[in-house]
Amino acid sequence: MEFEDLSFQVIGCAIEVHKNLGPGLLESSYEKCLAYELSSLNIPYKQQLALPIRYKSVEIDCAYRIDLLVADEIIIELKSVSQLTAIHEAQILTYMKLANVKTGLLINFNTVFLKNGIKRFKT
Repeated sequence: MEFEDLSFQVIGCAIEVHKNLGPGLLESSYEKCLAYELSSLNIPYKQQLALPIRYKSVEIDCAYRIDLLVADEIIIELKSVSQLTAIHEAQILTYMKLANVKTGLLINFNTVFLKNGIKRFKT
């Protein structure tokens, strides 16, 4: 599957979840429903993927987790907050760097229109 098609399908799945649930739930609820939607389209993903950091020559498990890694190509970081801030953007960019993944989607489900809660990152 081409990257743009994959990105489009992931966003479509997120919109479907938001359309059915609306804003105001916990991130974990949206994550499980988004995973269901990805599965229904046979889109491969890993959920709550451990992301250790490498410090000098040591790998350290700091309990960082990627919400969803789709097709080993897109990190999905989910939020349910009143407003995305710079720290949320820094988080996904750091995850992308640590995981060596070039694209990320930061999705805030706590919006009236989900399209206003989606930010795409590419390195």
